[in-house]
Amino acid sequence: MGIRKTLKNLLGFKSDLASLTVVGVGPGDSSLLTFAAVQAIKKAKLIVFPISSDDKKSSSAEIVKKYIKFKRKIPIIFPMARQEFDPDQIWSSAVDIIVKSVRNNKSVALLCLGDPSLYASSSNILRIINNNYPEIITRTIPGISSISAAAALSNFDLVKKGETLIVKECPSSKSELITLIIQTKANKTVLVLMKVGKRWGSVKEVLKKEKIINKALIALNVGMPDQIIQHASKYNVETMPYFSLILIRPN
Repeated sequence: MGIRKTLKNLLGFKSDLASLTVVGVGPGDSSLLTFAAVQAIKKAKLIVFPISSDDKKSSSAEIVKKYIKFKRKIPIIFPMARQEFDPDQIWSSAVDIIVKSVRNNKSVALLCLGDPSLYASSSNILRIINNNYPEIITRTIPGISSISAAAALSNFDLVKKGETLIVKECPSSKSELITLIIQTKANKTVLVLMKVGKRWGSVKEVLKKEKIINKALIALNVGMPDQIIQHASKYNVETMPYFSLILIRPN
């Protein structure tokens, strides 16, 4: 009974009132969409999704394109830590669009690549709405993360009994990364480094120095057509794309 009630709440059956639903659409493969995500998207009157600039497609929108073909869609440029964008202004503009639509009795789905609980820009929008517009109903549909997908595709156990799992944005300095790896070696810790990208060159040097490059797996553009999942020692390109992560079990 409890599971059934929870599923109904996720799908939006609890209330017919207009609302905002943040929808995790998974890492890139449309077959990894959850049933709850598809139902929430079908129910929404307005689809909001992030883009990195005016001339680029949205990865999250591409994943669900067959479900949003005939729906009203609004792309929003997300800052992605780029200096030319003012993040506060972007979040405020996005919130204004969403709040106005909900008040006009339109249910809104905000698409989120991967899972909304992991480094998701959508959390900024959700926080502003919950703090400033408490009357607006909000929900979050979890999605399959790139971490879980990469681990499954490579038969990598993210965490075993007695281990600790650390998920961290890739450090910008070698010294910080070395300290982190030394700590993981001493404490039976599995390390997931997110957003490796242009830092790959220095990361590779550290992995070699600490003699764990053969114990590390890289996962690039998980779920997308150009997906790469392989041992770090075999990846010889100088940089990695934005959607990149490394799985490391030092011991």
